[in-house]
Amino acid sequence: MADNMAKVTIMGCGSWGTALAIVLAQKGIPVTMWCRREAQAVEMNTQHTNEKYLPDIYLPENISVTTSLSDALQDAKFVVLAVPSQTLRENLEQAKPYLASDAILINTAKGLEVGSNMRLSQVANQVIPGSMERFVAFYGPSHAEEVGRGLPAAIVSTSVNKHAAEAVQDLFMSPALRVYTNDDLIGAEIGGAIKNIIAIATGIAVGLGFGDNAQAALLTRGMAEITRFGTALGADPLTFSGLTGIGDLVVTCTSRHSRNHRCGLALGLGKSLEQIFNEMGMVVEGVKTTKATAELAKEMGISMPITECMYRVLFAGLPVKDAVNELMTRNKRSEQERDLLAGIE
Repeated sequence: MADNMAKVTIMGCGSWGTALAIVLAQKGIPVTMWCRREAQAVEMNTQHTNEKYLPDIYLPENISVTTSLSDALQDAKFVVLAVPSQTLRENLEQAKPYLASDAILINTAKGLEVGSNMRLSQVANQVIPGSMERFVAFYGPSHAEEVGRGLPAAIVSTSVNKHAAEAVQDLFMSPALRVYTNDDLIGAEIGGAIKNIIAIATGIAVGLGFGDNAQAALLTRGMAEITRFGTALGADPLTFSGLTGIGDLVVTCTSRHSRNHRCGLALGLGKSLEQIFNEMGMVVEGVKTTKATAELAKEMGISMPITECMYRVLFAGLPVKDAVNELMTRNKRSEQERDLLAGIE
């Protein structure tokens, strides 16, 4: 069982980090949060709100926020990495001098690192050698806006180390948050990363005025791409039928809370990425993950037509209507599972 007296630190005061802090605090577990901005720390400590990232939600008083990374990490047994995927390396480099050698690293960001095309557990293990054994991916269909309000959700604690996965399961399990465990770290990370690409594509379909049929097709064929890519990297294909696969894909592709879906919707309505980023003021993980995934898939010879089209829309100026036409007029194919797993598309 997780020790309720063990120190828990959350790096990052965005929506998801804040929602998880609330879950723990409501269980009576004191939480220390670290953020970069002094004004945000003051707001959260004195007003017990985080209006930019999780508006209209009260923060329990056993959540404390600091801008001192050394103070935040001192003696921390559990460290939640609630920072954007593309800043994980930088944040771990900064945290490394202060991390306890046995601290369990709980990662919530979803993506592949641009440049290295690494999964985030690989990034962590490169920065902190040997940390793979205490790295946990905490993924599933769980929007912060709902978890922060105590609405029911289910999530998965995934690690190559069974004891680490179970410790995190015990830490977060509550009447409103059901936590499962899994040991397929590759599958969880790939499912969590690639579903954001498919969510952008689905949002574009909505923005263009397409109906339910198009969205269902994108979700289904998107899952085919996720499974094909993941199994090529060594994942268990059954993982993609679970919460970190189809569960996360469905919620990200259909929810108004999904930044990736909203980004795609705006693209479908004719807005530029620059406009979208300025209006949202938050990270859209799927954009850079599209670049890393497309590059890695090309290097490995894996067919990912939706991802390839999204890459060309986001980075090569392909008009969204042309992307749809390309996907719809591709050569005819079989949908049989043996073809899917063999990489035939």
